[in-house]
Amino acid sequence: MGKLTVLVLRAVLVALLAGSVFMQAVMAPLMATDLEEIDPAFAPLRVPFLVIAVLGIVMVEVVLFCVWRLVSMVARGTVFSHAAFRYVDIVIGAVVAAALLMAALAFLLAPGEAVPPGMILMMGGAMVAIFGVALIVLVLRMLLAQAVARDIEATRMRAELDEVI
Repeated sequence: MGKLTVLVLRAVLVALLAGSVFMQAVMAPLMATDLEEIDPAFAPLRVPFLVIAVLGIVMVEVVLFCVWRLVSMVARGTVFSHAAFRYVDIVIGAVVAAALLMAALAFLLAPGEAVPPGMILMMGGAMVAIFGVALIVLVLRMLLAQAVARDIEATRMRAELDEVI
């Protein structure tokens, strides 16, 4: 990966991280204030909504951090190592957690007449899509495992060839 690509990707990651911190620091308190003004029948749902929103943002930040570390490994040429698996596994876990948060949000909104059933169905579709992203990352992890195995084998074969020469 070229230096310019790494630089641009890091700039995008910094912008996304700054946006997520803004969401936590500014938008979450504003959302808490707005939730105080809603129908008193929904008062018990205020805290779960805020918790789900903040945890969702945290999941995004976890993924951004792990992608930053993986980009750093790519820039150093060390991504084909077992250390990369830790970050990929964390990304998979964070994406699965985000899908579960979406399911929890849909579950909270489903009872009653306040939210149309189509909206709950769309949230279910979003949850499936998020799980799909986790599965894609899992497939990419398997490809990384194959690449690491090939790299280890190539290193072993080079060492044997060096001995022969």
